[in-house]
Amino acid sequence: MSESVGTLRQLAAEALGSALLLAAVVGSGIMGERLAAGNVGIALLANTAATGAMLFVLITIFGPISGAHFNPAVSAVAALQRHMTWILCAGYIAAQLVGAIVGVAAAHAMFEMPIAQVSFRERSGIAQMFSEFIATFGLITTIILTVRYAPARVAAAVASYIMAAYWFTASTSFANPAVTVARSVTDTFAGIRPLDAPAFILAQLCGAVAAMLVTSWLMRVRPR
Repeated sequence: MSESVGTLRQLAAEALGSALLLAAVVGSGIMGERLAAGNVGIALLANTAATGAMLFVLITIFGPISGAHFNPAVSAVAALQRHMTWILCAGYIAAQLVGAIVGVAAAHAMFEMPIAQVSFRERSGIAQMFSEFIATFGLITTIILTVRYAPARVAAAVASYIMAAYWFTASTSFANPAVTVARSVTDTFAGIRPLDAPAFILAQLCGAVAAMLVTSWLMRVRPR
């Protein structure tokens, strides 16, 4: 009984964290675009700062409960590395997807926009896919190596990486299949066309697996 309650709390933490993350991503995108008077750079800067700050908070408060994945790629890598069962991984992914979509809906409601939307913002092409591969590769690498060698700094490391990747990747670093799905149902600054989402997700999963393999090798190399 206590084990099932613990699992329920983990799933609730993943859903709530994903919802708050997407509310921050989409809400700050809307606010930034409204206040920037057409200056896309300023809007992106506001979006970046809010997302990074929210990530730091969410990982800090939910990490002790669920591990603060908020990302199917992170959960899949954890299952592949046998840090969690595939059944629990499936539960995490479902919670992340539901929470992310609820977070988008909450952002729409806060800014008096239609709750149900579909994005028309095009994000297509090889460069965008490669950007998502790199973004996710870097994110998973950051998570695995920080958890291993500097666990107290995970929140700061992940938030810092995402803030940097917003600017050095052409895709602005989604690096998260649940985020990608959720952002396909908002026709705002943060949106992505549903047509473009599968390519992003494929690139993200490939980047995650590549990061898992590379970090596994790196951690086997002992300093002399």
